[in-house]
Amino acid sequence: MKKCIFAGSFDPITKGHIEMIQKAAELFDEVYVAVGINPDKKYLFPIDKRMKFIEKACKNIKNVNLSSFDGAIVDFMKEHGIKYNVRGIRNTRDLEYENSMNFFNARLLPGVTTIYFPCDNENVYISSTAVRELLRLGEDIAPYVPDGLEKDIVKEYRK
Repeated sequence: MKKCIFAGSFDPITKGHIEMIQKAAELFDEVYVAVGINPDKKYLFPIDKRMKFIEKACKNIKNVNLSSFDGAIVDFMKEHGIKYNVRGIRNTRDLEYENSMNFFNARLLPGVTTIYFPCDNENVYISSTAVRELLRLGEDIAPYVPDGLEKDIVKEYRK
């Protein structure tokens, strides 16, 4: 059984994230969507809400396993027998960052393979950071988040 991980903070999940999850789900038997917990990072949404958003967004993707982790991604990969790390690439800045992460991950977990998926044109500028800014400004986020999640995200933001 081929397993991969697609990890991130998903604060909140976007259509770009879903695109990557769907691409991975077509290639792998099991896709671990893993929400990272970094105590040094300030999140807009708590971990339980981010997980609920992801669960709702992925409900029709049968081979998704939703998890959370703290610490190094390679430790999670070792624990679950995962050797493929899926990453989305929007631009050259993403590529540089992901290549540097791949360098260290490969040394911490020999045999890890990082797979880069380019974003489709309609998702290339979407980021959680941009969605958070739109929320702050009171703008419509529907075009940038998975279908059916806009109201949930806005409601949680307004709490």
